[in-house]
Amino acid sequence: MGLGHLLHRDPAPGTAGLTIDHGGSYDVFGAVFFGGRRDRVYRRLAELSGAGPGDRVLDIGCGTGYLTRRLAAVVGSGAVVGLDPSAAVLDRARRITKEPNCTYRVGVAESLSAEDNSFDVVANCLMLHHLPEDLRVTALTEMRRVLRPGGRLLIGEFRPPANPVGRHLVGALTGPAMEHNPINLLAPMVVDAGFEQVDSGDLHPWIRYVTAVKSGAVE
Repeated sequence: MGLGHLLHRDPAPGTAGLTIDHGGSYDVFGAVFFGGRRDRVYRRLAELSGAGPGDRVLDIGCGTGYLTRRLAAVVGSGAVVGLDPSAAVLDRARRITKEPNCTYRVGVAESLSAEDNSFDVVANCLMLHHLPEDLRVTALTEMRRVLRPGGRLLIGEFRPPANPVGRHLVGALTGPAMEHNPINLLAPMVVDAGFEQVDSGDLHPWIRYVTAVKSGAVE
């Protein structure tokens, strides 16, 4: 079963993006798709986020909480909030999460309910490509709004294979959003949303990451 079968449009959460409601199947797919490297990649993403002890972190589009729990491990006495539009996938996240500093809420990236300047770190992985292109900068602007000055942004996105045959196979498994994911536009979008100190790199086998900072005084 491809990832495309796990995605659907659900009007209830109030988002134009795709949602995932089959959390167990998604976790199995992720484990296979990363070829046994998923845990290593996500632990590295947690490190790259810059989150540290005592930080308050928001993980947007958290799904079953795979990144959320790894962020929780690095913040210690801090707290991590996982946000996702799918109540069904959050039910699974709550069932399998043992970390006491993790909580989960229903919400959408393009209209965050959090207050301004309320998080030290905002993270997301494999989320932005689920949004229509015209909402991606809107979501990034919301992420910047809820970060405190000096707060850090982490984005992990799917990096399609350069090989056309590989791209076609990815498309067959996951659908066009990942096959044609324009990761070259990711860093410029982050700049357009007002972030500074933008950096990027790749994590084998599939992830392009971007990190950035919200600079300036309290807005």
